[in-house]
Amino acid sequence: MNNDELLRRSLAAVWHPCTQMKSHETLPLIPIARGDGVWLEDQEGKRYLDGVSSWWVNLFGHRNPRINAALRDQLDQLEHVILAGFTHEPVVELSERLSALTGLGHAFYGSDGASATEIALKMSFHYWRNVGQPGKTGFISLQNSYHGETVGALSVTDVALFKDTYAPLLRQSTQMPSPDWRLAAPGESAEAYALRCAGTLEAYLEQHHAETAAFIVEPLIQCATGMAMHHPAYLQRARALCDRYDVHLIADEIAVGFGRTGTMFACEQADIRPDFICLSKGITGGYLPLSTVLTTDAVYAAFYDDAVTRGFLHSHSYTGNALACRAALATLDIFTNDDVIAANRTRATVFESLMEPLQAHPAIRHFRHRGMIWAFDVQTADPAFARNFYQAALQRGLLLRPIGNTVYFMPPYVISDEEMAQLVQGSLTIIDTLLP
Repeated sequence: MNNDELLRRSLAAVWHPCTQMKSHETLPLIPIARGDGVWLEDQEGKRYLDGVSSWWVNLFGHRNPRINAALRDQLDQLEHVILAGFTHEPVVELSERLSALTGLGHAFYGSDGASATEIALKMSFHYWRNVGQPGKTGFISLQNSYHGETVGALSVTDVALFKDTYAPLLRQSTQMPSPDWRLAAPGESAEAYALRCAGTLEAYLEQHHAETAAFIVEPLIQCATGMAMHHPAYLQRARALCDRYDVHLIADEIAVGFGRTGTMFACEQADIRPDFICLSKGITGGYLPLSTVLTTDAVYAAFYDDAVTRGFLHSHSYTGNALACRAALATLDIFTNDDVIAANRTRATVFESLMEPLQAHPAIRHFRHRGMIWAFDVQTADPAFARNFYQAALQRGLLLRPIGNTVYFMPPYVISDEEMAQLVQGSLTIIDTLLP
């Protein structure tokens, strides 16, 4: 099928996500036929360097041979079985391995990040009811936070573009100041600003802890609102405050987990353990939809009872899907066998040197980096900058999707020095072309 025919049929049949469909009258869809490593190829053979890991999910490249082999093997054994009343080896082994990595246990599975957020919020709410504190029903999150777009997840999200339309449907939550270091006062360090923001959290909990169930936070990086990065001191202080005031700490590691911040999980850099951890995106290496929430033994025990109503009666049809779990196990095997975290640190040092021209560019502000994520803000008054940059990048064979005036790189870990240099040089050329 040629490009034109596929585009016509897609526009006639598919409602694409996070998209004003009318925009495709002037911004054509890209019909992808195949992938290989960090590259995507369209129907006519044009290639695009996937600088955003296909919405932050792909860790080890498209058509990874080891994940492919694991899935082929699993297809010959079991594709899926209901997880209510049944179990299977891939879901058990994955749960055990995630527990060992996080220090939490009893993994509860969903299919996407928003589902994981919903699960964690419901578990926290239900926990307090089960332990005789039904007044603890409130949730707090950070300003500019993003936790998904289902109704519960959107209630703790603070992005007006996604939230305002649905406000009448949503449960109210309270937002704390973001420790995003770009917001620090002149001369104030990232750590000092993080602790100043934590002071506001402390004041709120002092007054409202009796009605607060949980604080949900994206550790170290608030990705969807412009790769806002903060100092680990904020997480350390938040953990201490949640302990003092008997409030759950939910770590939304959906986007930042699995090595993105330089450690397997971002919470490791603050040396804390949350009460709940939400995982998705990279968990299957970008192959299949899967999410999970792990929690403490104390939370699990509060649901363990003869009364059915005290159980956690949440479910998804494809909970713990065997194929998805097997992809996740293959992904974890690659982390172990290739010592990926250490290799990424070496890779990031090289990439950092490649970024020096970006750091020196006069139109670039707040260049920032953590782990395998780089971001910078472009000083521009163009309200269409993100769209124009995206289109210019596609013309140069690069898949980059700015968030407002923030350009970021979150590539698969298998990207080479030369390919990263292409992202950097292409971005510099585009910025010089778009700016007056």
